[in-house]
Amino acid sequence: MKIIDGGVTAAKGFKAASTAAEIKYKGRTDMAMVFSEVPCVAAGTFTTNVVKAAPVRWDQDIVYNHPGARAVICNSGIANACTGEEGFGYCRETAKAASESLGIPEDSVLVASTGVIGMQLPIDRIANGVKAMAPKLEGSREAGLEAAKAIMTTDTEKKEAAVEIEIGGKTVTVGGMCKGSGMIHPNMCTMLGFITSDVDISKELLQEALSEDIKDTYNMVSVDGDTSTNDTVLLLANGQAGNPKITEKNADYEEFKKALNYVNTTLAKKIAGDGEGATALFEVKVIGAATKAEAVTLSKSVVTSSLTKAAIYGHDANWGRILCAMGYSGAQFDPEVVDIWLESKAGTIKIVENGIATDYSEETATKILSEEEVIAKMDIKEGNETATAFGCDLTYEYVKINGDYRS
Repeated sequence: MKIIDGGVTAAKGFKAASTAAEIKYKGRTDMAMVFSEVPCVAAGTFTTNVVKAAPVRWDQDIVYNHPGARAVICNSGIANACTGEEGFGYCRETAKAASESLGIPEDSVLVASTGVIGMQLPIDRIANGVKAMAPKLEGSREAGLEAAKAIMTTDTEKKEAAVEIEIGGKTVTVGGMCKGSGMIHPNMCTMLGFITSDVDISKELLQEALSEDIKDTYNMVSVDGDTSTNDTVLLLANGQAGNPKITEKNADYEEFKKALNYVNTTLAKKIAGDGEGATALFEVKVIGAATKAEAVTLSKSVVTSSLTKAAIYGHDANWGRILCAMGYSGAQFDPEVVDIWLESKAGTIKIVENGIATDYSEETATKILSEEEVIAKMDIKEGNETATAFGCDLTYEYVKINGDYRS
């Protein structure tokens, strides 16, 4: 697998464009379009929140009930959630504008929105934005990068990833972009992800690969414990790589899954590290669990603990908060055998052994916790299962941003 510089335009046959439609923001782009030159098979995973935004319901129908897709239209600023039939109608009107501008069927257009809940989209601006983007579509690196910037809300940086692999003697590319900074606690976050690939694969296996992979990637991210109404990950594959079509779970399928996992893991970590107001990416690794479910439960309990997140912000090795969060997780374990380490570029330190503090240096621990990426690792010594959750520290800035989000 070769890691490359790229995003949604890295794979053959995919183009992107962006524009400033002034949906909510002024002086910046706020709409993006991703387009495939040929029909794609499409897969998707969506929020489990009972309150589902109109674009989620639209995309679920396209992904589950239609053979393929050609385009994705995304706007930032307004989420089109809790907007009733009027909001759902705007999804249809967006697809219609794309159909007319691109010469493709309405039911091959996927839509996505992110931003403030409860506001209606200014559909005239959306439609004009679609028409403005269509002639600007390019397969260039720059076009993909600008699309990634256009979908940002409170994000502080664009989020992209891409890799190349070889399947059947052909180069296959998987690339993607995402946005997400606050209201991030996915269970398929506001988290939107768009992955493109030129792999030739059946729709059924594409969906299975995505559905399995999000369990260890996006669904292991938490910034603030709030599951969004708009969470969506879309995966499009157009077959332009020319590889032998993947129709069974063979070595080619496993190779594609590895590439997909790299892209999704990279994007998930970028979301966590760019949490609203965050100063550090906080990874929590649980090893030695009896079951995968137990490892997931424990790691997510620690990564979502407000007290632990605050300690990470303060560079404070307050390991009691970690053990406490493990204890109320619902998972069963023996606290008297637990080992805990803290890790970063500055080094590794074991702070708990068999449930009791080691004679560690607070100065060294603080130095380790002062890096931009920090890891807490816990061994519960019950088996061989592991899980890693991704989060961030909790800062004053998070409260400031969300105390005035609608302004």
